[in-house]
Amino acid sequence: MAGFFKSLIQRFTKPDIDWDDLEAALIAGDLGPRLSLQIVDDLKDQARKLHGADIVQVTREHIRKILPEAPKPLTRLEGKPKVVLVIGVNGTGKTTSTAKLAHLLHKGGHKVVLAAADTFRAAAVEQLEVWSQRLNIPMVKGPPNGDPASVCFEAYDLASKTGADFLLCDTAGRLHNKHNLMEELKKIHRILGRKDSTSPHEVLLVVDATTGSNALQQAREFNKIIPLSGVIVTKLDGSGKGGILVTIQQELGVPTRYIGLGEKVEEFQAFDSQRFVEELL
Repeated sequence: MAGFFKSLIQRFTKPDIDWDDLEAALIAGDLGPRLSLQIVDDLKDQARKLHGADIVQVTREHIRKILPEAPKPLTRLEGKPKVVLVIGVNGTGKTTSTAKLAHLLHKGGHKVVLAAADTFRAAAVEQLEVWSQRLNIPMVKGPPNGDPASVCFEAYDLASKTGADFLLCDTAGRLHNKHNLMEELKKIHRILGRKDSTSPHEVLLVVDATTGSNALQQAREFNKIIPLSGVIVTKLDGSGKGGILVTIQQELGVPTRYIGLGEKVEEFQAFDSQRFVEELL
């Protein structure tokens, strides 16, 4: 990302600034058309008194205004498990992120139960089962192509009986058939509601930082189906620009709660917006 902003500074220090080119470069950095235009307009207003490096500071200030200083952490509920649905399209790292979040909570002293509710993708169930055994965290699964809602229902029973603090449900994330996906998520919501009318308590969408505007589109679509309470952004280990999480926050008001920085289970952490802005720029 540093190289990206170095190129912006070079653009800004030219005698004749091509504002359209600068705006296009910001958009290419996944900051989105709306924010990019705001930054360019601000730079135009201050062009005479700014130096090239000031573009970084101006951009930082815009991003700081958008991102919450401290995104809400996952906290336990009294007397019942907190239900967290983890959703996202295949290939974003959804199942791995579910396991990493379980590890983070478990390491923090919480009891966790996993629900392998992506039943139509055998690899997802097998992958979560491997993580479950490796992390020593109990998991509930159903038959191949079984009912995802039933898996969540059974997992809630286990979480409740064992006094678990969190139930993490790895759900299906197919977007090729929105109607079926919508009905599936509605059913999970309805079935869990029989156990606790306020659940699911959190809905976290996993997006891949390297997919840029596709991640924004996924957030839009899923947010229509079921209101999102947060985003988990994966592949922020240098290959992803990261600007997309700013765009999602600005357009949808959905904060980034956690980020994945690599393949290891430990390379997953709560999102720190101030640190992110410093490292991004």
